[in-house]
This record gives sequence, structure tokens and C-alpha cells, in this order.
Amino acid sequence: MSYFPLTPDSRPLGKSGLLVSPIAWGMWRFGHASVAEGQKLIEAAIAAGVTLYDTADIYGFNGSGGFGDAETALGAVFKAAPQLRAQMVLATKGGITPPAPYDSSHDYLMQALDDSLRRLGVEQVELYQIHRPDILAHPQEVARTLESMVASGKVRAIGVSNYTVAQTRAIEALLTIPLASHQPEFSPLHLEPIENGLFDLTMERDIAILAWSPLGGGRLGDPQDERSRRVAAALDLVADAAGVSRAAAAYAWVMAHPAGAIPIVGTQNAARIGEIADVYKVRWTRQSWYDVLVAARGEKLP
Repeated sequence: MSYFPLTPDSRPLGKSGLLVSPIAWGMWRFGHASVAEGQKLIEAAIAAGVTLYDTADIYGFNGSGGFGDAETALGAVFKAAPQLRAQMVLATKGGITPPAPYDSSHDYLMQALDDSLRRLGVEQVELYQIHRPDILAHPQEVARTLESMVASGKVRAIGVSNYTVAQTRAIEALLTIPLASHQPEFSPLHLEPIENGLFDLTMERDIAILAWSPLGGGRLGDPQDERSRRVAAALDLVADAAGVSRAAAAYAWVMAHPAGAIPIVGTQNAARIGEIADVYKVRWTRQSWYDVLVAARGEKLP
């Protein structure tokens, strides 16, 4: 019986020239951590083999305030423990502007980048992504802006997040530098990137996938509906055989796709962060991987 190998070896982030871990840690809720707590979480992720760290300027926003809080908190950790920065491939995002809601104009994004760097206390981020597509921004303008970010030396590589397949094709065609990454939602409960052709496009163009919400927004941890319970049961069969948590099995399921998707782990619990390395114990066969997919679809594949 053949298995899909999952290894902790670093892999290229698309055509960027950067090497990253096969799994990332996200900072959506990081803004509420103290400096000591934040340092402990990052050190736990580093110990688990994580090198890719995902944040955004909107992280920390609660509907009325808190914009930039996650970046500010991370900047405080860097100030207290500057040695951590060298161990991280740092990614941030911009372009969400509540209540507008989006702005990908050149002037706004360039200022947003400077603001992110100031909050983080760094001169450069390895990856900058457009957080959500701005329908009122021409892809030509967005492409030129991303190129300007790289030319300025403030950004190593660029990507997009939550773009449709057509939007991704448009901006990728207009760029003169590689589009390194795409960050869609993907989990056993959110199959759209498989079904809409996004993963086929990213494999064709060698664009790295960073998968947000790989646990289905927490629904896999506490399944409350029939579909979630079916998927959880299929994951548990593999998780139990490997002696790992359901979460680890879910991350491994995401990683087993040939698109090489990098799940972004969102837990802010140091012990659970330490379990990240368990994903490499999971052994997927074609049958067991498809069993999860069929459970999610609720019907057999044709």
C-alpha cells in the first residue's frame, strides 16, 4: 500500500526564492497577547519547526478599533527578543479598509505597507499579500504597486489572498515578477479551491498556496451538523491510526494535495502549537484521503 509522504523539509514559496516550512502559524488573534505570552507562542512554533508566520494589518480589529494590533504586538515581541526575527519568514497583508471595505489603490497600499513595517519594527517583510480583491482597482495598477513594493526593498515577494481564479489570472498576467502565493480558505469543509480550478491554476503557474481556516473555522473540532460529523469521523479513523489529534489529521489532509498547500494554524495555545509536528506522523492513502472528500461532499464521486 502506498502512502503520501509528509515531511518537515522546507519547500520553495512559489518562484520567490524563499524557503518555508510546510505548515505556517497565523496571528489573527495575536493582538491580545502580552509580550511574554506572544514570545512564548512564537518560540513554541519555532520549536515545532514552523518558519512561516502570517499576519495582517486588519488582525486585531474588532469592528470599531484594534486595527493593527496584531502587528503591533508582534513588533513588541521583536523588540523584546530580536533574535526571533531571523528565524521567521514574515508575511503580512493589507487592503481591507473598514468600513469602505477595500482599497488596493497605489497610494493606499504603499502607505499601508509603511504602516505595517512601522508597527512591526522591521525594514522588510518577506511576503506581502493583497488581503481581499478591490473591485474598483484595475489589476494593472495593483500589479505595478506590488512591483514597486519589491523594487523599494521593503518586500521580498508578493501574493494575493481570496482572489477568484479570474482575478488571479489577470494580475499574474500583468506582473513582471512572480506571483509567489495565493491565500484561499481551504479545509475538508471548504472545498472550493479544488472545485473552482484555483489549485489547478496554482500548480500550473507554480504559485504557493497558504490555506486559511484549515479546521473549517473550528467546526472540525466541535462538529455540530451532520456534514461536519461525517468529515470528523473520516478524519478520526486516520488520526487514531497515527496516534494524533483530529486537527493534525486535518492539517495533513490539506498538505497531501499535490498543490502543496501550506495550512495556517491559528491556535493561540502553546501546547497545541507544539502538536504541529504531529502532522508528519499521519499516513494518507488515496482511499483514506478520498474518504474524507466523499464525506465532505455527501455523495460518491462520479
